Amino acid sequence: MEQRTIRRMTRAGAAAAVVALASALTTGLLPAASATASTPVASAVDTHPKGASAIHQIVLQGAVNVRDLGGYRTYDGKHVRYGLVFRADALNKATDTDVSTLARLGLREVVDFRVPLELQYDGPDRLPAGLAPTARPVTDSGLYAQTLTAIGSRDPATQDAMLGHGRAQALMRAEYQAFVSDADARARFGATLKDLAAGEGPLLFHCTSGKDRTGWESYVLLRALGVPEVAARRDYLASNAFRAGADAEVRAGLERSGVMRDADLLIPLQEVRAEYLDAALRHMAGRYGGLYGYLTRGLGLSLRDVAALRTRLLA
Repeated sequence: MEQRTIRRMTRAGAAAAVVALASALTTGLLPAASATASTPVASAVDTHPKGASAIHQIVLQGAVNVRDLGGYRTYDGKHVRYGLVFRADALNKATDTDVSTLARLGLREVVDFRVPLELQYDGPDRLPAGLAPTARPVTDSGLYAQTLTAIGSRDPATQDAMLGHGRAQALMRAEYQAFVSDADARARFGATLKDLAAGEGPLLFHCTSGKDRTGWESYVLLRALGVPEVAARRDYLASNAFRAGADAEVRAGLERSGVMRDADLLIPLQEVRAEYLDAALRHMAGRYGGLYGYLTRGLGLSLRDVAALRTRLLA
């Protein structure tokens, strides 16, 4: 929703905008001026937000967290190839220029981790001609629906009761634990890694904000390739730098419109945090003994799959 739309919002019409604003909470659909005004989209690959200088962003107008996972060094001196695997936030607001930029990536598959409720409110991806998304919904543990409910109540007490006093953080930790415990989530994460191992062309995967489901899959992939934990964790945490401007604009819009009195309640939902990643890692260690067990027994990858990932994606 654009700023001028928010300014015109009347009290009677505010309720109708709640869904759009809540949707923007995680998609970053409010103006992303920091990503689009300062850098020509035609350059496609850019140097990036402060604190993420080693990360290669694909600059789009309708999404703020699109990156090439190439460039990371592994323990054995190899590096992840550029141009083969990309992570992103939702592409439903991609502009015509964005679609042209995506076409230049030569994508052969786009995997969408969003659940039906997210698609219902946000809409499908806009992709280059001939490219349809592969739907692999991964549970968000009801987080999207609960966020809609809290914002839609327009009641500060209800919002505080649902999201304040550590409750938002608890929701996030539960979501991350489900990445390990939920069988469907594991199957869909695993299928995406198998597609990458099969070597059928450049692949992009995304969820709504490109930070949680996408962040976890990216972390697991980088670690499976032998990227050191500190670098994989840095890639995960970099979503905060890419999304900061858009997320702050969402909070400001919700407060200006009167939908929320304290939109900072949303910050734990908008951010990625080490504690969320660590919640998933502890769960993974408890259930599978570590990354190897999660890859093989959890995600269903064979040793051949893991070897193929390394052969294809490393140089």
